[in-house]
Amino acid sequence: MVKPTLLVLAAGMGSRYGSLKQMDGVGPNGEAIIDYSVYDAIRAGFGKVVFVIRHSFAQDFQEVFNAERFGHKIEVEYVFQELDYLPEGFTLPAERVKPWGTNHAVMMAKDAIREPFAVINADDFYGREAYQTIGDYLAQLEGSKGRYCMVGYQVNKTLSENGTVSRGVCTVDAEGNLTSMVERTQIERVNGTILFHDGGADEPLAEDTPVSMNLFGFTPDYFDHSEAFFKEFLAANISNLKSEFFIPLMVNKVISEGTATMRVLKTTSNWFGVTYKEDKPQLVAKIEELIEEGIYPKNLWNVAK
Repeated sequence: MVKPTLLVLAAGMGSRYGSLKQMDGVGPNGEAIIDYSVYDAIRAGFGKVVFVIRHSFAQDFQEVFNAERFGHKIEVEYVFQELDYLPEGFTLPAERVKPWGTNHAVMMAKDAIREPFAVINADDFYGREAYQTIGDYLAQLEGSKGRYCMVGYQVNKTLSENGTVSRGVCTVDAEGNLTSMVERTQIERVNGTILFHDGGADEPLAEDTPVSMNLFGFTPDYFDHSEAFFKEFLAANISNLKSEFFIPLMVNKVISEGTATMRVLKTTSNWFGVTYKEDKPQLVAKIEELIEEGIYPKNLWNVAK
């Protein structure tokens, strides 16, 4: 079986932290969420991690997150996402400051990845089980095309106590494959019921409704499909300074056209992230709890600090 690669979307980190050296730690020795993601990926059989970053903070990032930090237990590579990395024939609008979105970030890794790969956000804590689940699935896909997957979280395990969240609400067929993914905004629990507020109406969501947290799995042919569709996207949207080429947009296209299937892998894991600054104490407490349960060692990389 092939060892899959973990693709970490981290190009937005520089703007959030200024310098990576001041980045928030969530573990007892200052470990970041990325540390736990890589640790879980190693345990799940991943052979390489590729970070999508920007040149503006590359030196700081590479000093922090490198093969030495991870005990040389996984191969580490870096690729770059910049606003002007566009296909031939397209010119960056002078007023554009917003990144081109998550699927543009994925495309930057085309020359670094030749095997099935998982995509994650740098600042989301997905849980050990989720990495094992997607790692096992991807390990069986060597040489395959169009057999994609995602980890579907139960919406009740992805909420914040400190405000509303946005989630990709998934519809799944009888075979366990995704049929559609719709972004729902302002999801929250109100008087015991999970609701999303769309167009002024409050609509309920079942507790176990599967949602996407941007934990996807692809085979390398996904890069070619993305490059082709990105040209169509730019032709229609390049003058819209707020337009973004998101992963769900690409996924919905290949599924609706029958180019690929996407298996929704179930997990009972809780997702944790820092959507609001008030979310951090809960994440820190959860990691402490997992350490006490023996899921993680207290010193993740066994490096004295």
